[in-house]
Amino acid sequence: MNELHARHRRVLPDWLALYYDDPLEITHGEGRHVWDAEGNKYLDFFGGILTTMTAHALPEVTKAVSEQAGRINHSSTLYLNRPMVDLAERIAHVSGIPDARVFFTTSGTEANDTALLLATTHRRSNTVLAMRNSYHGRSFSAVGITGNRGWSPTSLSPLQTLYVHGGVRGRGPFADLGDAEFVEACVADLKDLLGHTRAPAALIAEPIQGVGGFTSPPDGLYAAFREVLDAHGILWIADEVQTGWGRTGEHFWGWQAHGRSGPPDIVTFAKGIGNGMSIGGVIARSEIMNCLDANSISTFGGTQVTMAAGLANLSYLLEHDLQGNARRVGGLLIERLRAVAAQDPGVREVRGRGLMIGVELTKPGTDLADPDRAAAVLEAARADGLLIGKGGGHDTSALRVAPPLSLTVAEAEEGAAILEGALRSTQ
Repeated sequence: MNELHARHRRVLPDWLALYYDDPLEITHGEGRHVWDAEGNKYLDFFGGILTTMTAHALPEVTKAVSEQAGRINHSSTLYLNRPMVDLAERIAHVSGIPDARVFFTTSGTEANDTALLLATTHRRSNTVLAMRNSYHGRSFSAVGITGNRGWSPTSLSPLQTLYVHGGVRGRGPFADLGDAEFVEACVADLKDLLGHTRAPAALIAEPIQGVGGFTSPPDGLYAAFREVLDAHGILWIADEVQTGWGRTGEHFWGWQAHGRSGPPDIVTFAKGIGNGMSIGGVIARSEIMNCLDANSISTFGGTQVTMAAGLANLSYLLEHDLQGNARRVGGLLIERLRAVAAQDPGVREVRGRGLMIGVELTKPGTDLADPDRAAAVLEAARADGLLIGKGGGHDTSALRVAPPLSLTVAEAEEGAAILEGALRSTQ
């Protein structure tokens, strides 16, 4: 155990997990690559859990942060803040939500916590619908609506949470149905559930479940849910912490794959918009955002230096059509990995959209998760210079592939070749 790892173990919580048998210290990065403390170079296919969305050390973002830090870092929301207003205007415009208001936080957890506060206050109900296998953060309220046992350390909660079918297409009681029948069955289940409870405040759902292993329902499920929710006055919260800003390639927001009924009532975001800086937030219609009748602030939400980073990053990804790049390069990468999977009996499924790809591993000939092999693939990929993630609701047996959106075709091919070798070496 190296000296930094020993210090980490002495002073930080036991539940603060580290990847790899020999944990990695990343010291710097550039583009789609990072380097560790020993000088080893890696192709980064995880981006700090989908947070370095555009590129490491992106000059436009670095310059904006440096220039803003030379003026002022922070003044709080008690004073007018031009960078915060500038970014809020741009986000409101791209949100698709009419008469949108934006509130900035420091993380996706805090964003989802705020969304729950707004929804329960607006609806005068503490009942929340959430998806099985979901993850929404580590605060007390967010843990209380997380449907993934591995990330829910307590059953105590200020909320009554009811879990809905549909977030995982390939498992569960409806897995054998066709897509249309799957949606019908999930809608019928939702209707039945609502007949047995007081009216919930909201349904919160990730369009693609991140920690859950990049699982998703058929397109249109949440639009079908929305028709039922609207009939009961129940709000729809789209957790776009991992899916937002064009990562899925086909859409700017993940909810747009389910959007025939229009935008959600509330959207939460974080991670990629800051390209590594701490930015989260909530977008909601004005009557929902303005429903609080007491003061509320986020001390570090909207601080000038993070807003400068967000503005520069959003401008860059729009001007360089990184959504289109995610669609093109991500499509090639998915097909390449599916070709690899076809030769590996332990790969149950390659799924995803754009540059958000899951590779689910099971023991050959069964549907039993294989977390040991997933861990072994991570180690083998790292040894050959590739960093990926893992997740899933079935014993963490899904590999998560989510490179920065500026990934090139050559880098996609390089990463796929390394991952292919890692899979072969662990069969």
